[in-house]
Parts: sequence; C-alpha cells; structure tokens
Amino acid sequence: MWYIALFLVFLAADQAVKLWVVQHLALYESAPLLPGFLELRYIQNTGGGWSILSDYTWLLSILTAFIMLVLLYLLLRRIVRHPLGRTACVLLLAGGCGNLIDRLRLGYVVDMFNFQFISYPVFNVADIAVVIGMILAAVYYLFLYEKHDGPERGERHGDAASHQ
Repeated sequence: MWYIALFLVFLAADQAVKLWVVQHLALYESAPLLPGFLELRYIQNTGGGWSILSDYTWLLSILTAFIMLVLLYLLLRRIVRHPLGRTACVLLLAGGCGNLIDRLRLGYVVDMFNFQFISYPVFNVADIAVVIGMILAAVYYLFLYEKHDGPERGERHGDAASHQ
C-alpha cells in the first residue's frame, strides 16, 4: 500500500508546486530558491527533456500514456515483484502522470527548477520522480532483476539443450 502513497505524494507535490509557480510568477520570471544554486523560473515546455520534440505535445502525450499503461500492467500483473523494481515503476508512473496531466490540460508542461551554476534544462517535481525512477530501474535491472524477477536459469538461453 505504501506504493500508492508514494505515487500520490509525488503527483500531489508536482501539481501543487506547478500551481504555486503559475499563481506567483509571470512567465519567464525567476525567484531565488537557494541563491547561487537553484532558482524558481516559470517556463512552459511544449517538448520533453531538453525540449526534445518541441511542439509535438500530442506525440509526447501518446507515448507517455502508452508507457504509463505498460508500467501499470507490470505493477498490477506483478511482473515486477522486487520492492526496488516496484518503487522504480511507481516513481516513473507518478512523474509521467504529472507531466501528462499538464500536456492534456494545458498543452505544455510547467517547469520551474533552474540550476544557476550549470547549464541544465529547467525541470519540475515530475521530472525528479522520473530521474530517480530511472536510476532505481537501472540498479534493479543490473543487479536484481535476474535473481528475483527474471526467467528461470535454464530458460535464459531459450532452448532445451541448455538443460542437458
């Protein structure tokens, strides 16, 4: 049940921060958060990360919805059983849903966190969930998948000869 709570916390935080930024900052306006390190900067992103596929919101919406359905399937069918893998899926689902809500409702994604010390795309809470989810998914796949959720030892090579 804590997976549902994790999903709801990230989704609610994402939408709440976006709402606050839209209500308190004008488009492209900045406000210090951690001076010299991180600022709030309100932008509207019609693309994905690094503005990839800008102005193809419809395509990004379809791709995101498809990925969210796959993740939901993996969770509900218990294909991913290990807690780290499930946590990764839930974070990816929460982040994807947060940005999908924006794309469907607004036609763009509200981004607001801007690093001041490096050149990096402006991002939001949903993006944070996606990045953490991807890191956890990589750790899960590299170190835990085969032992906990992968195919049985003799089935890995796909032939009966491996049993002889």
